[in-house]
Amino acid sequence: MPELYDLVNRYKPDLIWSDGDWEAPDTYWNSTGFLAWLYNDSPVKDVVVTNDRWGLGCYCKHGGYYNCADKFTPGQLPNHKWEKCQSVDTISWGYRRNMKLSELMDLPSILNVISSLVETPRPEIVITCNYMLNVGPTADGMIAPVFEERLRGIGAWLKVNGEAIYSTKPWRALEAENATVPVWYTSKSSTVYAILISKPMQNSFTLSVPKTSNSTVVTLLGNPEPLKWAPLHSKELTLDA
Repeated sequence: MPELYDLVNRYKPDLIWSDGDWEAPDTYWNSTGFLAWLYNDSPVKDVVVTNDRWGLGCYCKHGGYYNCADKFTPGQLPNHKWEKCQSVDTISWGYRRNMKLSELMDLPSILNVISSLVETPRPEIVITCNYMLNVGPTADGMIAPVFEERLRGIGAWLKVNGEAIYSTKPWRALEAENATVPVWYTSKSSTVYAILISKPMQNSFTLSVPKTSNSTVVTLLGNPEPLKWAPLHSKELTLDA
C-alpha cells in the first residue's frame, strides 16, 4: 500500500489498473480506504480512472469502468463504462522466452477485436468502451520486435481510421444493414461513419439507412477525393467503391 500511494504521488497516473484482487475481499486489501483518498485528496482526484478489480466480488459491480473478466465480450452493452482487455500473446500476459509465432495474435485478428467493439449492441445512451491490448515486456523493460510490429500496425490503422473510433457516439442506427455487407455506424458532431466489417464483393454497395440531401458529401477515410454516389429510391445511398 505505501508503494501504491507513492506511485500516485510521484507519477500522477491518469489510470490505475488493479489486479490480483480475487485472493481476498476489499477489507483485506483496504481498497476502500485507498480509493477514498484517490478520489478525494490525491493529486489526480479530478482526472483518475480505475478498473473494477479491488477485492473479491468487485468484478462488474464497482469501479470507474468494468472489465469483468479477461477478454470480456458482453452479449449486450453494460449500463456502465467497460473495457475489453486482450493480450497479443494468447498464452500469457507476461513475456515468455519460449513463445511461438503461432501463439500470438496477428494484426488482422487484433483489428477484428476492434470491430467486435463496434458490433456490441448499444442503447440510445453514450457508453464508453476501452480496448486494452497487452504486451509483455522483457525483464529489462524492452518490447520484443514481434510485439512492436503489432503495435505499430495498429497505430498505422488508427492513423487512418481512428476518426471513426475515438470520441464517437452511437448514431440513430447501429445495427448491420444486411448479411452480405455488415455495416455499423458511429457519429461525431454532424459526421456519420459507416464501418464495414468485411470488404464488399462488388464495386458498388448500398447504405439504406442514411438520409441524403443535395449537400451530402461522402468520403473514404484516408482518401482525400470524395466518393461517387447516387440516391437510391427515396434518399438512400449507393456508393461506387
